[in-house]
Amino acid sequence: MLDLVAVREGGTVADALQIALRTAQHAERLGFARYWLAEHHNMAGIASSATAVLVGHIAGGTSRIRVGSGGVMLPNHAPLVVAEAFGTLAELYPGRIDLGLGRAPGTDPATMRALRRSRVETADDFPQDVAELQRLLAPAEPGQRLIAMPGAGTDVPIWLLGSSLFSAQLAAERGLPYAFASHFAPRMLHQALALYRSLYRPSAAWPRPYVAIGVPLIAAPTDDEADYLASSTYQRVLGILTGDRRRLLPPVEHFTARLQPQERAAISDFLAAAVIGGPDTVRDGMAQLIEATGADELMLVSDVYDPALRLRSLDIAAQAHADLKAGAHAALA
Repeated sequence: MLDLVAVREGGTVADALQIALRTAQHAERLGFARYWLAEHHNMAGIASSATAVLVGHIAGGTSRIRVGSGGVMLPNHAPLVVAEAFGTLAELYPGRIDLGLGRAPGTDPATMRALRRSRVETADDFPQDVAELQRLLAPAEPGQRLIAMPGAGTDVPIWLLGSSLFSAQLAAERGLPYAFASHFAPRMLHQALALYRSLYRPSAAWPRPYVAIGVPLIAAPTDDEADYLASSTYQRVLGILTGDRRRLLPPVEHFTARLQPQERAAISDFLAAAVIGGPDTVRDGMAQLIEATGADELMLVSDVYDPALRLRSLDIAAQAHADLKAGAHAALA
């Protein structure tokens, strides 16, 4: 699961952080593999800006599930600082920390300048920073002058995240797992995965390509209720597209019927990889995504206004996934 730690209309940041922890604990009970948090800045409706701090909070409140960044926006940080932060987390929670890295700033231009100060990003910086992070998290070599402490020798798994072809190619060249941001930019999903797999160079840690894809998922007992709950997401997407970002809003009856055709089309394009519906629709939607992409993992994003109904959505998704696995095993037998 990927959690943007949405601040709800009428709620507080403290509420959002508590909801995130309860959701992670619930996901762990359901058998989810990992729980990731995304770095965003200067956005009223998102409370995950201090991503490493939040990773530690979630890891400390759970016991088995992997916790990580989906991702840390590397251009905003010195690689040494990231290595030390995630090296510390790896020492506190051995075998449970992931480091997903993004190339975008995750914010607006003014905030980007505040984060980077006078630094000017070039096309070569991200690959060089990834390589430096890999060195800093690997065991220190004799004579190595710059050592992340903590960090050296922790070998925190690095994932590359992307919504275009750049990170797909880089992940393939480095033999790293790749997560595609199809939860908000699905247009180049199939092209990026094909490029990643065709260029993949096996590494010791990852002998074969490994892919996760972002999936907006909202489940309910019926298709109609799921569509109603999804109107919170529709409002959020429309706000992103129009530059009117707000806190996560309550659902609205027949929301899309009130929109202009071009607005409905834009929301549909944004959510092209979404799975929204009742149990059968969710199971079939997940099966179609897995078949179409060959993804090793689905990274669910579930922005439901009511926290209890969000947990119910995850219950339905987990059952749908279990049904798919059971069906696959039965077919093999």
